[in-house]
Amino acid sequence: MLKCIPASQARLGMYIHKLNGAWTGHGFWKSSFLLIHLQDLQRLQRSQVQSLWIDTQKGEDVLPGELQSSPVDLPTVSVPARSVVAPRVDMKAEVARAVKVCALAKSAVVEMFNDLRMGGAIEPARVTSLVEEISQSILRHPHALISLARLKRTDEYTYMHSVAVSGLMIALARQLELVPELVQEAGLAGLFHDVGKMAIPEGILSKAGKLTDAEFEIVRNHPQAGADMLRNSPHISALVLDVCLHHHEKCNGEGYPHGLSHDQISLFAKMGAVCDVYDAVTSERPYKQGWGPADAIQKMAEWKGHFDERVFQAFVRCVGIYPVGALVRLESGRIGVVIEQSQKSLLTPMVKVFFSARSRLPIIQAVVNLAEQRDRIVGRENIEDWGFKQIDELWSGLPQSKGSYFS
Repeated sequence: MLKCIPASQARLGMYIHKLNGAWTGHGFWKSSFLLIHLQDLQRLQRSQVQSLWIDTQKGEDVLPGELQSSPVDLPTVSVPARSVVAPRVDMKAEVARAVKVCALAKSAVVEMFNDLRMGGAIEPARVTSLVEEISQSILRHPHALISLARLKRTDEYTYMHSVAVSGLMIALARQLELVPELVQEAGLAGLFHDVGKMAIPEGILSKAGKLTDAEFEIVRNHPQAGADMLRNSPHISALVLDVCLHHHEKCNGEGYPHGLSHDQISLFAKMGAVCDVYDAVTSERPYKQGWGPADAIQKMAEWKGHFDERVFQAFVRCVGIYPVGALVRLESGRIGVVIEQSQKSLLTPMVKVFFSARSRLPIIQAVVNLAEQRDRIVGRENIEDWGFKQIDELWSGLPQSKGSYFS
């Protein structure tokens, strides 16, 4: 029998059927589970969950004498979370919130990918909630989460890369004016696109040197391995499966695993290709430093035949020619970091200046809105060339971290 009880009455041995409230209020990945670990009980008691549903046929009931809710049936119809539009907030406020979303999302993806690797299936309700949390963050501010996700450590790359690509896919789908149902599918596709990496030995994934031909062939097999894993989950759509299998295809036919070209590649696979590459090249990897976000856009634009032109141009409109976090030089000789995009033009973002290229000395930090001032960007700058150490603090407002922001 199902019972709704106050969270304070939860105890070990109960079978949790459903936790009431938003996923970010508790962070438990599974929608239903047997409460057998003390740390899970303590985590539940510290969470924002006020009430929950238990199944007394699968686990313990409330203790005798405790106030109980009257047994009622679970509602069969609920309002989808995406019907509630998040209000737009400023970058700093959403970055602080996105740290929590990313941390919970990473934990969920770790557990989900491990379940898939062991032959398990996906719980659709929890996946939907996860993608919705990412989607709502991007609605509150389109650049906070996807910029923040670039700050991942190399040892959490596979999982945070999935979160980042999910966010980028959602933003790109909205830029392409896809219907809400397809925006949700785009987020799901981004989340699962690299699940096949779970079939690659860790020694190859984290190898700092050049891969051998045999090792590279193992890596090239990850799209097929991922598709094979996802086929065990009946709720995964053909669209999501297609992105997993074909996000490494290129419009010129030189991609893998099937060498598809142009119209043979679906719109969503073309979207996945752009989002996957952008997050990969701007992230620190065992074998290379990440490119600056503006450098990544410039170099990707030069890869003729790799991306679909329409999709790539839409992606640039999403993240900007000078994305958040890009280091730029202004005509005035000041150097700064992009902290916000302009609604008027891709060429006039807001820049926080902090250094003079002419005197080669720090200056008083100031925010320059290029849409309202005569100064303009004259070039991109390389962080390593200047030896700057705390660029990410300037745009994110977060203190420089030696560990993970998402632990």
